[in-house]
Order: sequence, then structure tokens, then C-alpha cells
Amino acid sequence: MPVSPGVPEETYLSPPRPRLFAHRGLALEAPENTLLAFAKAIGIGAVYVETDVQASADGVAVISHDPDLARVAGRDVKVSQLTMAELRRIDLGEGQSFCSLAEALDAFPHTRFNIDVKARAAVEPAAGAILAAGASRRVLVSSFDEARRAATLDLLPGVVSSSSARRFLFALLGGKLGISPVVRRSLRGLVAVQVPEKALGLRITTGRMVRQLHAAGVEVHVWTVNDPQRMGELVDLGVDGIVTDRVDLALAVVKARG
Repeated sequence: MPVSPGVPEETYLSPPRPRLFAHRGLALEAPENTLLAFAKAIGIGAVYVETDVQASADGVAVISHDPDLARVAGRDVKVSQLTMAELRRIDLGEGQSFCSLAEALDAFPHTRFNIDVKARAAVEPAAGAILAAGASRRVLVSSFDEARRAATLDLLPGVVSSSSARRFLFALLGGKLGISPVVRRSLRGLVAVQVPEKALGLRITTGRMVRQLHAAGVEVHVWTVNDPQRMGELVDLGVDGIVTDRVDLALAVVKARG
């Protein structure tokens, strides 16, 4: 939809902070990473959904965290060994099955998606699904692997991204050593780091580290936090986002804090 003259266009970062990411949707009464899990999260007010993509045997970007079906469906087979049609026939419970990234973007056209590209084979189909849906301004692309992250972004001009593990490692070490130029250089071109509270035995969620990351121009999103008290502490610390399995609790924490 075209934007009226003088009205700023909505972007991934337009909503106010703290950003609350529904980790694989809200999987209390729905299987994770399904359309139902996303609908449950969005239905109670989630603005951001965190999800993952693999690639099917026929080259479709499939929403799945794991590379195989063992944990979610009890089957000893890889996602990449099945076609999208075959994956749709897998019973994940509650009437749900695997869905494609394209289907999720189409089903929830006003939701912002945080997309973790889990496999090299998923790079092109994920980028294609985002472009076809016209969703470039409402997605953030991430990947643990820097080459995979960069390859996806090369196909998506203007799409925002968070740090890969390698780039954040340099930033973390630079921050702990107090070398601000290393932090800035490591994170150049990114809008966020999405990190656990500790890495390599080093605590990331300290006031000093959060300030250094902010000074480098990136937001700090922490995963995966499910305890309401800790959520509040992290907000007080100045983190910009919380990735959580319990977005229902996170929304209540933020509401209570005004």
C-alpha cells in the first residue's frame, strides 16, 4: 500500500521498544513454528514473531527450527529429504503441519518476522519468498553463520539484519577489552545483536556491555528469556528486545511497567 506524502513509511524498527519476540510463536496450545502458534502469539498482541527456515527437497523455504523431524514429529528423516507437499502431510498436532515462509508472510501481512536462515539451501528460497510477499520492510534476517547471513542479505537490498556469531564474537571481545573501535567495526551495517546472556563464559548482559553496543549503533535483543522477573530486570538494564517462549508473560510485564 502506498504511503501518503509526508507520512513516514513503517519499517521493521518502527514499533516502540522493548521489542518482544514470540520465539517460534506461542507454543502453549499449538506446535511451535506453525501458523497456529503464530496466530496465538499475534492474537494476544505480539508484534514480532521469531522463526527459522530450512529448505525442502524441492527448494521451498520451510519454517522449521530443526534440520530433521525427530523432535517435532518422531520421524528419522530430514526436512531437506521431503518435498513441501510431503511436509504438509506431516501431523504436528492440533491440526497443524509444516508451512512455508511464503504462507506465513501471506497469512500475517502486518506482523514483523525475525527470520533465522538455518541452511545454505534455504538462502535463495527464503529471499525469494520475502521479495514475492513484498515483505522487505517488515523482516529481519539473521543467521548463526556469517556466510549464510551475508548471502541472504545480498539478495535482499535494504533488509535489516542482526549479527552472526562470528561478528558478535569480535564485538564481545572488543567490548570486554574496552576497545570501542573493534565493537563498531565488527557490527557495522547491522541493526541489532541477538544474543544469550552469556557467551564463551562472558556475561553479555551488563550495563557496560549494553552501553558499548548501543554506542556502536545496534540494538540488544536477548534470548531466550521466560522468567518474568528477569524480563523486567533486562528492560531496566536497557536491552531493546526480549526473545521469549512466553510472549504472553512478556507482554504482561511490559504493560505492568507502563
